[in-house]
Amino acid sequence: MIEARGLSKHYGRKTAVDDVSFTIRSGQVTGFLGPNGAGKSTSMRLMVGLDRPSAGTVTVNGHRYRDAAAPLSEVGALLDAKGVHPGRSARSHLRALAATHGVSDRRVHEVLEQTGLAAVAGKRVGGFSLGMGQRLGIAAALLGDPGVLILDEPVNGLDPDGVLWVRRLLRHLAGEGRTVLLSSHLMSEMAQTADHVIVLGRGRVVADAPIAEIVARGGGERVEVCSPEAARLASHLMGIEGVELEPRGDDRFAASGIAAPEIGRAAARLGIELHELSPVGSSLEDAYLALTRDELEYQAA
Repeated sequence: MIEARGLSKHYGRKTAVDDVSFTIRSGQVTGFLGPNGAGKSTSMRLMVGLDRPSAGTVTVNGHRYRDAAAPLSEVGALLDAKGVHPGRSARSHLRALAATHGVSDRRVHEVLEQTGLAAVAGKRVGGFSLGMGQRLGIAAALLGDPGVLILDEPVNGLDPDGVLWVRRLLRHLAGEGRTVLLSSHLMSEMAQTADHVIVLGRGRVVADAPIAEIVARGGGERVEVCSPEAARLASHLMGIEGVELEPRGDDRFAASGIAAPEIGRAAARLGIELHELSPVGSSLEDAYLALTRDELEYQAA
């Protein structure tokens, strides 16, 4: 379990993490979301002792990470897959980590097999693709067979099979009772992997809830409408109380606050041809965008 209480981090006048408190529980995958600059990476660095908090505390299994007797066996972290000497082979990199943490050489072989790197274990890391580098980072995180995993963008650069493998791996590890923290910008993947979501914005917690509850905040069901007379139909629907419309192009719009059958009946009365009338449930992406709309530090003009 990971617990943050009143956690803050300041870099000069810049506040990266602003008095946040949360609990990341064992036995589930917790998603860590937020726009660029929200404080996710800083929070994870604080968890593993790479930065010191300006205020507050963050503990792993009840104590600070730096006080752990066997850090690699307690916490496995993937924060920067590029943090490997390019001249080393995958096997020698893992062996060096194992030797300094009292981990057996047999375990090195096991994680190479588990991450699909056994066939390239003797190759230099400098020649690895982005996806292979990610696999090596995951192998290093798993090396000590830890009870807590902190993974930042673990599927970055992986092909679809690799993404599916990571999803199944994290679900399996959580099922074993481990604590799994996953940071990613891929909403579709997060929706299929996480049980619980913590959303940061400008260094503060803006949501901390089960993923089903977060998704429900996305605004409920909407209806996607396509018609060669979309503008005329939209004009009529805008006169109905509670209806909100979002343009999707010249011949498309999305409607909320009204059910698909009612839109169909309105189109029939007006003699308007419909090409599409599709109810769509809210998604994690919808909820995330709604939660972080006012929390963006970097916005395009």
